[in-house]
Amino acid sequence: MLAAAPAMAQGFDWATLSQLAQTRAQAPYRANGDKLPAELKALDYDQMRLIRFRDERATWFTEQLPFHAQFFHPGGTQTDTIRVNEITDGVAQRIPFKSDRFEYRQVVDPTAWGDVGYAGFRLLHPVNKPGTMDEIAAFVGASYFRALGKNQQYGLSARGLAIDTVGAGAEEFPRFTEFWLERPAPGATQVTVYALLESPRSTGAYRFVIRPGNQTTMTVHARVYLRTGSAPVTTLGLAPLTSMFTFGENQRHATDFRPEVHDSDGLMVVTGEGEWLWRPLQNPRQLVVSSFAMQQLRGFGLMQRDRAFASYEDVEARYERRPSAWVKPLGDWGPGRVELVQLPTPDETHDNIVAYWVPTRTPLPGEALELAYELAWQGDDQQRPPSAWVAQTRKGYGYTKLSPQEQAQQPKFVLDFAGPSLAALPAGADVRAMVSADSNGRVLEALAYPNPATQTWRAVIRVERIDPARPVELRAFLQHQNHTLSETWTHLLLPE
Repeated sequence: MLAAAPAMAQGFDWATLSQLAQTRAQAPYRANGDKLPAELKALDYDQMRLIRFRDERATWFTEQLPFHAQFFHPGGTQTDTIRVNEITDGVAQRIPFKSDRFEYRQVVDPTAWGDVGYAGFRLLHPVNKPGTMDEIAAFVGASYFRALGKNQQYGLSARGLAIDTVGAGAEEFPRFTEFWLERPAPGATQVTVYALLESPRSTGAYRFVIRPGNQTTMTVHARVYLRTGSAPVTTLGLAPLTSMFTFGENQRHATDFRPEVHDSDGLMVVTGEGEWLWRPLQNPRQLVVSSFAMQQLRGFGLMQRDRAFASYEDVEARYERRPSAWVKPLGDWGPGRVELVQLPTPDETHDNIVAYWVPTRTPLPGEALELAYELAWQGDDQQRPPSAWVAQTRKGYGYTKLSPQEQAQQPKFVLDFAGPSLAALPAGADVRAMVSADSNGRVLEALAYPNPATQTWRAVIRVERIDPARPVELRAFLQHQNHTLSETWTHLLLPE
């Protein structure tokens, strides 16, 4: 599979990896062979959990370096394996699979396997308590990866590349097939990971510079190629994020005791013109795709804004500790669109939210697509508009004389806005809720008034559906003396 491996062992850098990705793009795709023993593929979830990595066998543990690398064992649903290398002074050497790195607890007998490879790896570094190694990032499965900052628990994931998530036939999942971990220096505060991405229609060279802390930040450089002679790509999704939304304050559950269950509660986008957009997430009855076109992108992310335990009441999942992921382009990505894909999900075990950037121009086969961005995994202190933002979105009526049919035909939204631009307003300020709907909706009510209980501002919106079988696109923001005070709430009212 890797005929270039001997040359790699003599020297490795970004140019070497980029050349490898470009060379692979000129040849047909070769899938990873099915090398796993049958007994590993037959393991279930609980059996896989019993196989544990030995902390003292981590890469860089013996040298007492500030970062450690541990590995995931293949088996169960993780049947695709990867190659992992260590870079020391510009020279890459293979980190082979060794069964003595793991505790098997009599689940399986590894003595007859040989080198089956790893399913992925995780990186450790102290972030919560000095001297205690915490998991800060993990790369496992296709091109998925995720990271943690201080006092965070895993939630949403990122990917290297998304191909035809929507707009074509079956989605193609590129995967990282080989990694290179650069040995950190003593006292280092960052670690660098290189990855080779491959799929039937793409290859790519990736570099991740990972800086852990209160928010863990990754500086990502990618050089992506579409394969020569491959079928056309309909939707090329760059910097994709994947999350879960089951229900929340804007879409309540009738029987679950928990008020909300989600890894992310909204998509935030900043256009090149400086407009901040906020779209609350939903769990639709069928596939829903939304696009936000612009000439230039300043940033986008799937955010977990609600950080209060009382909003979730889940002592195990701790959704209030799930990170937000904020993508900030480095350089001009040109015109394109942020695309949000929302799928129905029956429960919280399925990711059903995807967001990514689609460039207007898809590169030609063999042409390099250069991409650089910062990916910040944020907790309580997260990216927000400098003015004001939507603190919560609620849908429904209190006491009313409207019938259930009338309530469905004329839905009501209650939005709370918070932020410095609102806190600085003088008493009695004339704040207006500026609300608009597309051709399928008519705005019946739009009010704004201060909320003394929370020292925020509340907007009440009531709209009328014209065709109940079609969605309604809504937009709202707060204004004072012709000055915009807040981000734009942009909501898709789904058909009943």
